Amino acid sequence: MSDFNISVEKPKQISRRGILKGSTSLLAAAVTGAGAVASLSPLGAGKALAETAIDRILNANGRDRWGDQFDARSDKTSRVSSNTPIFAPQTIDYVHQAIAEYQAIVDSGGWPVVPANKKLKIGASSPTVAVLRKRLMISGDMPRNAGFSSQFDTYVDAAVKRFQLRHGLPADGVLGRYSFAALNIPADIRLGQLHTNLVRLKSMSGFLGNRYVVVNIPAAQIEAVDGMTVTQRHTAIVGRISRQTPILNSKIYELNLNPYWTAPKSIVLKDIIPLMRKDPKYLTDNKILLFDTNNEQIDPRMVDWSTDEAVNYRFRQEPGRINAMGSVKINFPNPHAVYMHDTPQQGLFNKLLRFDSSGCVRVKNVRDLLVWLAKETPQADRSQIERIIASGERTDLELVEPVPVYFTYISAWSTDDGAAQFRDDIYQRDGVDELALSQ
Repeated sequence: MSDFNISVEKPKQISRRGILKGSTSLLAAAVTGAGAVASLSPLGAGKALAETAIDRILNANGRDRWGDQFDARSDKTSRVSSNTPIFAPQTIDYVHQAIAEYQAIVDSGGWPVVPANKKLKIGASSPTVAVLRKRLMISGDMPRNAGFSSQFDTYVDAAVKRFQLRHGLPADGVLGRYSFAALNIPADIRLGQLHTNLVRLKSMSGFLGNRYVVVNIPAAQIEAVDGMTVTQRHTAIVGRISRQTPILNSKIYELNLNPYWTAPKSIVLKDIIPLMRKDPKYLTDNKILLFDTNNEQIDPRMVDWSTDEAVNYRFRQEPGRINAMGSVKINFPNPHAVYMHDTPQQGLFNKLLRFDSSGCVRVKNVRDLLVWLAKETPQADRSQIERIIASGERTDLELVEPVPVYFTYISAWSTDDGAAQFRDDIYQRDGVDELALSQ
């Protein structure tokens, strides 16, 4: 074990990378070196060897400084979220730091595969938990003084929750299908994901505006940024794999309250025509009116629904509770005919995989975002907006100052808390199949 006889008598001389590499080498050796813990049954002499080596370095002089220098500052297990914008200039520096840290983990052998043989949560006892502990220590989610027992205790519960937060998963402390899948993506693939997204982040490193909105598609999340600080974050629903939300830059210029919804031709062809073939009352029941090219209303009974004739007509849904856009549409010019909007199906925001739309972006708590967008617009405060929505009146509010909006695709980044963030590569744009967890 001479590889771990690092000098700790003069802590100021120990570099951050040196500490990281030494610690990850130690943990990798504890998991895979000389077959010490490869079998994990019953952790016997291999466990004793691993714990002796780890104890040696954990109990060394100056160890109290370690927690502030490791990958994800594991001694601060709850600090994952940040009000730093994803496109803040310093984000690029944080990602460079994460790349150095993950490179050290890769160079030291990566992390072990955690057997996904059953759900695990607090109170469980299993040899798998010992492997899980090592995995979480290497990535910095778990303090190194938590031990290597087979008990899923409060240390493990807190570490799992932190890991889940960093990967956009529900922080419930329960290891199920998606948590296991995220845990078992190899370190070198995560390193490559950081490199790929660093390029994307650099492409957005210019001035984006004093106030702007970012829709991050893989995270299904929206940031409202004011003065280099995220003032609001909103859960979003973005396009499904077959109808992807596009990458775009534009400016929000208008808020439509109690809007009409005009169905795009793609939805008419793929959804409405098949629905009308099954249920001729579908348009009537959903308050959708049909208009020809002269803006004359057409009786749906006059259309041959056995053909695709209907794509030549305009389908307009009236304002109301069942309107596909709910009570709000956020408008910005773009060639894809997409926008941001409310939805009558609020329960969809509670789903783990929020990739359900036909390309547009649905916004949770959208009225909070409206008030923020209309900050400089006269007669558009919260009470006025609520009054108009309650009235059911079709109303357009033009923003005095258009707000830039960016639809982007960032599946890996790092916050100022030193916590590397990863998300599902839902559209498989990172070039590695394993990163598309939902598929």
